[in-house]
Amino acid sequence: MRYILISLFSLSLLACQYRNKPNINASNHSFSNYNEVKVNHLNLFLDVKFGKKEIWGTATLKIRNEAKAHQIILDTKGLSIDHVAAGAKNKLTETTFTLGPEDSILGRALIIPITDSTTEVSVAYHTLPASEALQWLSPEQTHDKKHPFLFSQSEAILARSWIPLMDVPAHRFTYEATVKVPKELMALMSATNPTVRNDSGLYHFRQERPIPSYLIALAVGDVGFKPLGRNTGVYAETGFLDSCAWELQSMQAMVDSAEALYGPYAWGRYDLLVLPPSFPFGGMENPCLTFATPTIIAGDRSLVSLVAHELAHSWSGNLVTTATWNDFWLNEGFTVYFEQRIMEKVYGQKYAEMLAALGRGELDLTLKELMADPARRADTRLRLNLDGRNPDDGMSDIAYEKGRFFLRHLEQTTGRRDWDRFLKNYFSDLAFKSTTTSLFLDKLNKELLMTPELHQKADVRTWVYGEGLPAYATPVVSEELERVNADLAMSRRGFTAMLNHMKPETYTTHHWLHFLRNLHTSIDAKGMKVLDDRFHFTQSGNAEIQCDWYQLAIKHQYKPAYPALEQFLKKVGRRKFLMPLYKALIQTPEGKKWALDIFRQARSGYHSVSANSVEELLQH
Repeated sequence: MRYILISLFSLSLLACQYRNKPNINASNHSFSNYNEVKVNHLNLFLDVKFGKKEIWGTATLKIRNEAKAHQIILDTKGLSIDHVAAGAKNKLTETTFTLGPEDSILGRALIIPITDSTTEVSVAYHTLPASEALQWLSPEQTHDKKHPFLFSQSEAILARSWIPLMDVPAHRFTYEATVKVPKELMALMSATNPTVRNDSGLYHFRQERPIPSYLIALAVGDVGFKPLGRNTGVYAETGFLDSCAWELQSMQAMVDSAEALYGPYAWGRYDLLVLPPSFPFGGMENPCLTFATPTIIAGDRSLVSLVAHELAHSWSGNLVTTATWNDFWLNEGFTVYFEQRIMEKVYGQKYAEMLAALGRGELDLTLKELMADPARRADTRLRLNLDGRNPDDGMSDIAYEKGRFFLRHLEQTTGRRDWDRFLKNYFSDLAFKSTTTSLFLDKLNKELLMTPELHQKADVRTWVYGEGLPAYATPVVSEELERVNADLAMSRRGFTAMLNHMKPETYTTHHWLHFLRNLHTSIDAKGMKVLDDRFHFTQSGNAEIQCDWYQLAIKHQYKPAYPALEQFLKKVGRRKFLMPLYKALIQTPEGKKWALDIFRQARSGYHSVSANSVEELLQH
């Protein structure tokens, strides 16, 4: 995504250029008039054409014209609109339409005239190869290297780049779809899904629960399925399926633990699709079918906390959704907190506290960077102002980790029993609805912080609207990581003393991450070689460890790791790993030249979300 600032004044000028002056909902990053016209249901027909890297589709929207509006306004970006029809059921006639001027972030408004009696609008369209939501992969870019692959990534405002719709989280609708794909491939969506490939190449889907647009998802590839429990299973490329099923064997226990905490799982099945490595995020919480990066398949089940995170979104984000991207923390802060509770229930408190301590360390680094820049200090607040900005700007550790620690603070303030009862009611009362920070705080004050003492101790306004963290927000102490600190302390006596003191067989991935992030600053390339010879970090198959190790290699010019670093950047498209590595490279002229060369070769294998972020970084 691009990080381009657009003033509200500019947005208002754009609005005046449109026929009938449709409103631009700047705070919702949408042109749509969803407050006037409601879309109840979306019916899709999609023909996936791998040869052209295009989807030819028809989107039929069942609407309710509550305000007797004269037009319906949809969001589009990079779509070719072929023709439009409107009317009542089975009596649609072709009609005119208008496309507004192009906005680099929001795309173009699609304006369609309607009457009081209009109940359906149908748009025939096709995507272009450069659609920002869609990644078309050649066989060489997949695990099995036999067939092409396609996947979508709609969050935050990219659904409009493959479907014309009201692309705003405050608006929910049900959907069904028929998808045509090559017969050797299988289609999957964020809905009811097949478990075996059929001979026709036609797949039918239905999502009976209302969702916001960013949760519509599509994947097409040579995938297989394995069940993991009563309502859980995993999809992956056929040559990778057994490894994924082994790694994710705790998924059913996670679902059961989540239900015990905060109420029934509302989406029927919880399945997970392991995507090729170009997927830009760790995971995406598409209802019924989480998309996940293959970097969680570490071979030792050490990175499955990501599954707990995406599962938790089934309540926080999918069931109860932020109404605007300014309140993104309501999706992610709740989810990280809920993830911790799931991990505590499944793996124990010590393990969960180790994850929390690592999260606090990452948050502290983010806060240090943002607070040092006066122009960015406001982005350390939970409630953001992203008007005129790409909502991707809000997807930082602030929403995730500061949000988590605020909710931990509320739990500690009110007691776990009362806090859990409040949260369970929160998810139940607001199920399939959208909310805002102000609505959440109102509910919090009325139902939980009901005494002056609790209200004062909770200190809500400081957490939500204040910059940084409150002074009393002390770091998390982890018994597990204290063992690592004891090993690190020995490094001051020399590497030999430290290595003799360590018991690496007791280390998990998370112990190693803490170890690498806190190595004594005096380490040099020679010390790096000692560590590499002993622990083989350069050739690790664990992407989390690789990312941290390669950052150290760049910082200390440990050149034996450079070939593996380059291959990592060319193979893995997860933005979490790409950004810190490219950022480390560009600190020197030689490193920046190398980074530009790597990016030039790797760009076509990155999803637009990652490619745009890296490109912006390299331009500075």
